[in-house]
Amino acid sequence: MATTFRLLSSRCLATAASTSTKALGSRSIGAARHLSYLSQQSQFLHPSSPQHQNRSTRALRPVILRHSSGFSSTHEKVAAPPMVYIAGEEMTHYATQLLVEQWIKPYFDISKWETYDLSCKSRDESEDKVLSDAVEAGKRIGAIFKEPTITPSAIQVQEMGLKKAWGSPNGAMRRGWNGITISRDTIHIEGIELGYKNQVLFERHAVGGEYGAGWNEVGEGTLLTTYIPKDGGAPFVVDKRDLTDKHNVCVVYHNPYDNVRELAHLFFKRCLEHHVTPYIVTKKTVFKWQEGFWATMKKVFDESYKDDFLKAGLLDRSGGDLQHLISDAATMQLIRWTDGGFGMAAHNYDGKFGLLLCDMLTDQIAQVHRSPGFITSNLVGVSDDGSTLIKEFEASHGTVTDLWNDHLAGKETSLNPLGLVEALLGAMTHAAQLEADAKPKEKKVQEMKAFVDNYAKTLREALHNTFRYGQGTRDMCGPTGFTTEDFIAKVAWRLDRYLVKQEHEKEAPPELAEEDLAIPAGKMADFDQKAILKLFEKYDKTGEGKIDFKNFSKMLMKMGVAPTKK
Repeated sequence: MATTFRLLSSRCLATAASTSTKALGSRSIGAARHLSYLSQQSQFLHPSSPQHQNRSTRALRPVILRHSSGFSSTHEKVAAPPMVYIAGEEMTHYATQLLVEQWIKPYFDISKWETYDLSCKSRDESEDKVLSDAVEAGKRIGAIFKEPTITPSAIQVQEMGLKKAWGSPNGAMRRGWNGITISRDTIHIEGIELGYKNQVLFERHAVGGEYGAGWNEVGEGTLLTTYIPKDGGAPFVVDKRDLTDKHNVCVVYHNPYDNVRELAHLFFKRCLEHHVTPYIVTKKTVFKWQEGFWATMKKVFDESYKDDFLKAGLLDRSGGDLQHLISDAATMQLIRWTDGGFGMAAHNYDGKFGLLLCDMLTDQIAQVHRSPGFITSNLVGVSDDGSTLIKEFEASHGTVTDLWNDHLAGKETSLNPLGLVEALLGAMTHAAQLEADAKPKEKKVQEMKAFVDNYAKTLREALHNTFRYGQGTRDMCGPTGFTTEDFIAKVAWRLDRYLVKQEHEKEAPPELAEEDLAIPAGKMADFDQKAILKLFEKYDKTGEGKIDFKNFSKMLMKMGVAPTKK
């Protein structure tokens, strides 16, 4: 009883302390608990960045100190399987480094992770060799986590002192990893009503389009796009146009169709798994060449999936068949269909709708669904020999420059890291799956995979409960929400508690048994053992040597030894 009282008292004191600091505001929470990280903040900035150079001018901010892990103090860290870690910059880089330190490193040895710095400075100094190295590593390992990166504009080239405006790394990654599709899905927290009540899935053709376009500024003249067959066939003109304006920009790109069947299989399987209705979105009324995308998707659906969707009742809302939506209609339905429960697959970047879907439309979804932190982004590709799925995970949002500027100015920030965390967990679980598939008979590898899977589930529970308890970031909880640092530390504390509890539950409970009666050996002869056995067998109805409670009660009452209320 005394032990129980001490436990309850300590919990009440902890709750009271938390409540009092919360009432003082999130800076007070930080000041109460976060001191030792101040000397470590420089590791979260790229040493060559202007922000790092000017760090001495920043106001010192308290950062949460993570308590020592009760779990890891008694267990060796689990060796995390190989994974490619692509570092970005600005606010998302800072926040991700914090959560890796507090959520990942206490439980995992991540020495097998290969890290590539794709900050603008690093790409500039390496003449973009770091990007090609990262792509090669992704092909070799197959599991990639990517922080948001900056594709510098002309103004940023001057501000950062770069040699040139380096292109988006995403195009190189999608080509290098034989990209099939990019999946962007809504994230849901049970018990919290967000914009969409049920999940919304997005699929986009991952290669070709404007990302890999060739372009140039030209004057008056004639533009010819000529196709020369690889098999030696006769060349022919795909497009010819006369340019009469004195100043033009000409853009040429293509969209491959070879992997649309693979995209279709991935999309329809995901829709079945998440129990949502599929739709195919194009602008084929205007862009006639998109008809091939729709035709391939429909053929795969009819051949392999229609019966399964009908049995699941997932085509009731779409008229009993796979439905095509013109892009204009699809964008309007996104706002109307707030019950969710649907998936959309679209063509790659092709001007009007492709660009809208992948950038502006995702932002639109995020607004409906409450926050950009509640959307995932996952590139699925395949190894050159087609044997292994390559998966790259990242948050759908960018580097969050506005919060980074506030952070540099010493102001409080409140970044929602949910999208980043889902990406990191996605990469870790895929890496564990690849390792387990490669070594199915190695017990240690299978144990590692089981630990990673359980860890991911537990971290999600800790993360979601923190939101549910009203301790989320300010995009969810308003002005009283936690700061970036406070939120990460609160989840770290909760995660450790959950993992410790799981470990304790694995221990076998102590056996509770009544001590044997202290009957002298000479007195045992006074008892009629045969009569006792006969009495027992009378109430042992099943013959299993067991008496249930009802028969046990009857026996005691008949013998006159049953306890009474007196």
